[in-house]
Amino acid sequence: MSEDLIIMLAAGGSIVAAIMAIGGIFTKQQSRASERLRELDPTMRNRGADDKGAMGNLMDKAAPKLSKALESNSELEQSALKVKLANAGFSQPNASQIFLTIKLAALVLGAIFGATYGVASYGLNRGGVGALIVGAGLGFYIPEVIVSLMRSSRQGKIFLQMPDALDLLVVCVESGLGLDAGMRRVADELNDGAAEVCSELHTANMQLQMGRPRREVLHDLGVRTGVDDMRALAAILIQADRFGSSIAKALRVQSDSMRIKRRQMAEEKAAKTAVKMIFPLVLFIFPGIFVVLVGPAAIQMQNNFMNI
Repeated sequence: MSEDLIIMLAAGGSIVAAIMAIGGIFTKQQSRASERLRELDPTMRNRGADDKGAMGNLMDKAAPKLSKALESNSELEQSALKVKLANAGFSQPNASQIFLTIKLAALVLGAIFGATYGVASYGLNRGGVGALIVGAGLGFYIPEVIVSLMRSSRQGKIFLQMPDALDLLVVCVESGLGLDAGMRRVADELNDGAAEVCSELHTANMQLQMGRPRREVLHDLGVRTGVDDMRALAAILIQADRFGSSIAKALRVQSDSMRIKRRQMAEEKAAKTAVKMIFPLVLFIFPGIFVVLVGPAAIQMQNNFMNI
């Protein structure tokens, strides 16, 4: 067995072990006794979503120390990272530390894989060092790309779900419910079809029940989602609460404006369709039509020239 093959096998085994260890962080490892107690005790059943396995507890303990290697000293950059993770759906207090720890682990794994590939392909020279740098860079930026994709996907879902949630909230408020009770009712009724918006409303309701001022809760709701329409809704509700104006009227105006905006976006996409279809038509459909229409005439002209 050659040395290159041994190195590849060793690196592959280490990468698989690291991936299994990281995967164990996000999986529950609970004993049968804990499951039985959770089934019998309602309070433990409610806390079941917060229980973590041994790897999860180890990650929580190691994340503050490991994340210091990548943690910025600027409070502005730290708050920007927290907002970005909150927009992607990770609003836990230690989300930034866990994210930085994952980036560090991905950096190490990428460096190991790149070094292994570089040594096996190019040897201990400039090419091997370049493969190590490329692998480390990819491992470092892959978590950023994943979080950005999750963020954009979640914001798009919230934008599409908001008009329906606002309509139901308007009905609840106009029927006599307060804003807090209306938000709670919307979060319960639309939990299946609008999970993202209902999750944010559940968080806002929990903060209100804990005694936080409504203005701060609404402001955090707009910042946590990162959607411009949600920020505008939060600003309108804050102003209505401050000046004592009708909340139902403000909600109806915001719902109508959001529906108009969504219809305008659909019309814009429909208008762009004709332009976007030009390139597929020219590259794929027009050559086939050209061959079908001009092909027989070209063959007949070639036969006539050959006969001459």
